[in-house]
Parts: sequence; C-alpha cells; structure tokens
Amino acid sequence: MAEVGLKKWVITITVITASLLELIDTTIVNVSMPQIQGNLGATLEDVAWVTTGYGVANVIILPMSGWLGSRFGRKNYFLTSIIIFTIASFLCGNAKNLDELIGFRILQGLAGGGLISTAQAILLETWPREEVGIATALFGLGAVVGPTVGPTIGGYITDHFSWPWIFYVNIPVGIIAAYCTYTFVRVTPKDGKDKPIDWWGIGLLAVAVGSLQTVLEKGESEDWFATGYITLLSVSAVVGLLLFIWREQSTDHPIVNFKIMRHRSFSVGMITSFILGFGLYGSVFIFPIFCQQLLGFSAQQTGEILFPGGLVTIVMMPFVGIMLKNKIPAQFMAAGGMLLFFLFSHMLSKSTLSSGTSDFFWPLAIRGLGMSLLFVPLTTLAIQDLKGPELGQGTGLNNMMRQLGGSFGIAALTTFIHIRQSFHRNVLIENISNYNPAFTQRFNEMVHNFMSKGYSHLDAQNVALKAMDGNVIKQSVLLTYTDTYWVVGFVLLCSIPLLFLQKFNKNVTMPVDAH
Repeated sequence: MAEVGLKKWVITITVITASLLELIDTTIVNVSMPQIQGNLGATLEDVAWVTTGYGVANVIILPMSGWLGSRFGRKNYFLTSIIIFTIASFLCGNAKNLDELIGFRILQGLAGGGLISTAQAILLETWPREEVGIATALFGLGAVVGPTVGPTIGGYITDHFSWPWIFYVNIPVGIIAAYCTYTFVRVTPKDGKDKPIDWWGIGLLAVAVGSLQTVLEKGESEDWFATGYITLLSVSAVVGLLLFIWREQSTDHPIVNFKIMRHRSFSVGMITSFILGFGLYGSVFIFPIFCQQLLGFSAQQTGEILFPGGLVTIVMMPFVGIMLKNKIPAQFMAAGGMLLFFLFSHMLSKSTLSSGTSDFFWPLAIRGLGMSLLFVPLTTLAIQDLKGPELGQGTGLNNMMRQLGGSFGIAALTTFIHIRQSFHRNVLIENISNYNPAFTQRFNEMVHNFMSKGYSHLDAQNVALKAMDGNVIKQSVLLTYTDTYWVVGFVLLCSIPLLFLQKFNKNVTMPVDAH
C-alpha cells in the first residue's frame, strides 16, 4: 500500500538523502588524494586503493542487495546499511594509517552498496503506482548529481578544512536518515528467513565481480596484462563469472535470480544502464582533468562550472516523471537524451587552450538536460516487466551495471587518452624541423625574444626549444581530449537503436514491489 501526505515525502527525502551520501562518496575522495597521501605517508599507488577498495566492495554488494533485503526485511537491511555506513565514515576520518583507511573504506563500500537499490525499491513501494515515474525521477537526482558534485564538495572541504572532514560530514546526515528510516519506513516481511544461504554463490560473486572491478580500477595504471596480478584477476573474473552463473542456475535458492533475464526489456536495459554509466562517470572523469590540468582552473572553479549543469538536471527530473505519467514513450525521451549528450560532446570537442569558464555553460547545461532524459526513462524501460521479489533483484543488477559501466568507461578512456596523446605528439613533432618554414620563423622569433631579455644565443635556443616542446605537449593533450569527447558522444549516439528493442508501450508504468 502506498503512503500519502507528509509521510510519503519524509520517506522520499530520507531514502534519496541516504543514497546520495553513498553516491557522493564514490567521487568525493578523489580530489583529497594528495593530502591523504602526504598526511599518511603513502605512495600515490597505495593511496589509490582508498578509492579502489570502496568501488570493489560496492559492486560486490549491489547484485546481492535484493536477496539481502528479502532475507532480513527491506527496512531492516536499509537501516543497518545506513548505520554501518555512518560508523564507517567516522572510522575513516579517524584512521591513523593507510591500512586502516582502506579497511574502513571497504566497510563503507559494503554498506553503501545496500543503500542505492534498497532505497529505490522502498521508494517504489511508497508512491502510488500512477506517480512512481515522478518518484523515480526524484531518486534519479542522487544518481546523476551525486557523482558530479562529489569532487566539488571534496575540493571545498579539503581546501577549507582537512581531509577527515570529507568523511565526518556524513555522520549527522546518516544519523538523521537512520532516525527517519526507523520511524517512518514500513516494515516488510523476511521472505527468505528459513531458506538456506547460498554461500558458494556469495563467494563466487565476490571473486567474479571483485576481480573485474579491481582490473578496471587498476588495469591502466598497472599497464594492463603486463602486470601479473592483473592477468590473474582477469582470469579469475571470467572463470568466477561462468561458475557463478552455473551455480545460480542450478541451486534452488540463488542470491541472484537470473530468471529475470527472460524479460527482454530487462536484458536490454542492463546494456543501456552500462552505457549510461559509461557516459555519466566517463564525462565526469574527463572534464575536471581537462579543466584543471590543461586550462589551469582551480578545483573550486571547476565545481562552479559543473554546478549549472547539475541544476538543470535537478529542475528537469520532476518534469521527466510528469512526462512519463502523461504517457510520452520512454524510448523517445531516452533517444532525445542520447542526442543531447552527443551534442554536448560535440560542443566540448571545439574547446581551445583559450577557452574560459563561460564557454562551458551551454555544453554542460545541455548535458544536464540530456542526463535528466536518460536516467528515469532507461530505468523505466529496464524494470517495466518485473514484479514482486524480482524488483529488488532487478534494481540491484541494474545499479551494478551502471556502476560497472562507469568503471569500464574510466578505464577505457584513460587508456585511450594515453594512446592518443602519444599519437598526436608524434604527429606534431614531425612539423618541428628546420625544413619547415613556419617552425623556423616561429623558432627564430622566440630566440630573438629570449635574447632581448638577456639570454645568450645558445641559452635562448635551448629555452625556445623547451617552450616549443611545452606547446607541443599542450596541443597534443588538447587534441587528445577532443578525440575523447567524440568517443563518449558516439558511444551514446550508437546506442539509440537498443532502446527500440525494448517493449514499446506508451503506457509504461513503473512496477511496484508487492510484499
């Protein structure tokens, strides 16, 4: 039975806030890495496990969240996840060394993985069936805006306070969310209380998904298969996944019910969620690096640039829910979102080394509009055929695929950037030759300029060559990011036909989990 009045809105705000905490924490730590590294006396490679450990733990729990919610009761599982997440946040901020911090981040990731999908399922139970599109749009605010504002919040806290406060800020919010969950969220039955636990399934899932996520997080920095443990983890991911699928198909009490894959809309939706993660996390990963490393913007400036786009998403999400309620086909809306995302990528590909903060307003506003048209329709299409207990399983798998899509996107784009940067540098260096009149003219001008400042002729030539090399590096990086924006845009553009493989129904409504 759906909730009404003030209670409905209290539950909505509670579950959105709790899931937003988890989503912000996936990226908030990134900008604080240098300070954590210096404070705890760790290498950059070691401190990167603060992020990797969280991501791996998070992805392992996501597909199990539906089973855990059924076995222990959705409210109990959600409340426990909030409490553990809040305690882990305090422990992370109070960590005395890197090993402690990584361990507590893993605990935080395990708890956080139970927040997103469970929050979404609670929300679907709370709202009336005819208004669930609006509820999902409100939930989508956290999923889309969280990863975007995480680095901005982290940068502000790090600049004005110290790195432990990026964890301490979770504590009061977590306490309030736990109180509201305990007070207002309805108790659900414990469906699997007397059923045996599939320990083999849990172990194989942890091996398969954990290995895959670690490979995606660390593969590029470890030169992929040139590193022994990356190769070993890749093999364990493939073997573990095959064994896990076999195990879940052969047991009577699986932790992940693969029978829901019989729904074509859900099967295709898993792919589109993966692509959504690629676009969402990939673009959030590229743009701040582009602004700060190439254009010289500060973390605060970058955050201010990103804010209007996030604001557009926030404003548009409720309207997207209303459009779904008014029977506008979800395929059309998602296709429009992918086209807008491609337009955003095209506009950013025109950036130059003289681009200022105002040049990014409209591209990021268009991205914000596109993301609002993507998240809710894609989720709607993916789980439209799921009913009863299948809904908890479906939301968990759907969120896992979006997370894996983001990890894959970041890993693939990072590798692509390194390859293309070397390519463009080699092409540009070919023009640095005494037989190139344009180079000779520019080089002589620079030499004369440095000699006028008191340099000897030999020193002026050396400084001019270094300056020329610096220009080549900047131009090669600029061309590389141009290519990368095109890749992100084309991935989403080429995914539009997938939308029309899903059931086309002008009266698509989000299913409600019946307990």
